[in-house]
Amino acid sequence: MTYFLSGVYVLPESEAYRYVPPGRSPGASDIGYLEDENVRATLEQLRGAWLDGSEIGTHFNGHFCGPAGVGTWTTEQWKSEIEQAKWFVRNWKTTTGWTSEEPLPFDYDKELVGGRAPCLEGRANLLPAAREMGFRYDSSGSGTQVWPDKEGGLWDLPLQEVPMPGRSFETLSMDYNFLANQSGTVNGDPSQRAAWGRQMRDGLLLGFDRAYNGNRAPMIVGNHFEDWNGGVYMKAVEDVIKEVCPKKDVHCVSFRQLVDWLDEQDPATLEKLRTLEVGQAPEGGWKDFLAAPSTPSTAPPSSSAGPGARHPARQPA
Repeated sequence: MTYFLSGVYVLPESEAYRYVPPGRSPGASDIGYLEDENVRATLEQLRGAWLDGSEIGTHFNGHFCGPAGVGTWTTEQWKSEIEQAKWFVRNWKTTTGWTSEEPLPFDYDKELVGGRAPCLEGRANLLPAAREMGFRYDSSGSGTQVWPDKEGGLWDLPLQEVPMPGRSFETLSMDYNFLANQSGTVNGDPSQRAAWGRQMRDGLLLGFDRAYNGNRAPMIVGNHFEDWNGGVYMKAVEDVIKEVCPKKDVHCVSFRQLVDWLDEQDPATLEKLRTLEVGQAPEGGWKDFLAAPSTPSTAPPSSSAGPGARHPARQPA
């Protein structure tokens, strides 16, 4: 999986002054700061996640959304936000004083190759900043289940519209977006919660099935690891993982692994794959479709990248 970490979640509140968010006073943050025990737990889980093969990306820092939020930031302000996020992760022993603790097992300067902006806002100025800061992908957009392309020099890996069973529209493939179209609150009617969880599970499975049986585009799932509405969205994602990851030709991977794979493909083949619409299988079968310019004998693997959020967010992440 890819875990998008907010840098301030490894910064003790007593050290909040070290964070200087663009356009705000030092220490400002719309998601606040964690208690020391929670900072320790976050560091422990970061170690375990990375050692287990997962990726640590970024959700930046203060999670500022709306009219005066990240959507107003310049490219230089985004660069400052990225550098601060990296500094907080690199220097947690300095800010916490826990010098005898086990270090994180990765170099964040090398590990950090992508992120997702708060509320999916501010991409226009984020992309040039991210590219200059060494990112390889961005997952701040919203899109559909088609094969990825690059935007601004970065792989564009957006959240995707998937079916919402029983409704006449689709919604983005993240827990918050299902919640917003169901209860509109994190503590909705208990009698409806099980149905809401099934609706998300079934919607993600419908999205997976149409990719698996159609264009085989990577499916991207976002999740906040929250107990909203009694934890039904967490269970929905767990159920989907258990069902789809063991399937033939499926690889459940991090975003970093996905872009590693994309970078190795023939650009002409990827361009051809991008001609397939949502749920569209090649007419005549995969072997004929991919016969030129390359000749693989089987369909490309269907990849499921994500979930894509590490922390509880106050806004849609």
